Amino acid sequence: MELDAYTVVFLRRPPDAPILSEAELEALQREHMAFNARMREAGHAVINGPLDGQPDEALRGIGVYRTSLEETRRLLEGDPSVRAGRLRVEVFTWYMPAGTLGEHPAAQITVP
Repeated sequence: MELDAYTVVFLRRPPDAPILSEAELEALQREHMAFNARMREAGHAVINGPLDGQPDEALRGIGVYRTSLEETRRLLEGDPSVRAGRLRVEVFTWYMPAGTLGEHPAAQITVP
């Protein structure tokens, strides 16, 4: 069986996130959204976006990347909200049947 590997990112609000003014939060959110758009445009991210109605309010967003764990972590170091300490990332590998999300997964594996 052939499997595609993608990298999944959970964005969480840490308990010690800095408190910012409304204007600072709005500016940071615009920068964060522009960063996410660049990740999609560059082909690194398949999808990314915020959550609503989640039982754990600390979980703020999810992304699926075509890059390795290490590369995804490196890329996300550039996210303005991560740099500002408003979000932290949880990064892990997600396997699915080959071709499920199209072409260009982070990796492909064969399992007996």
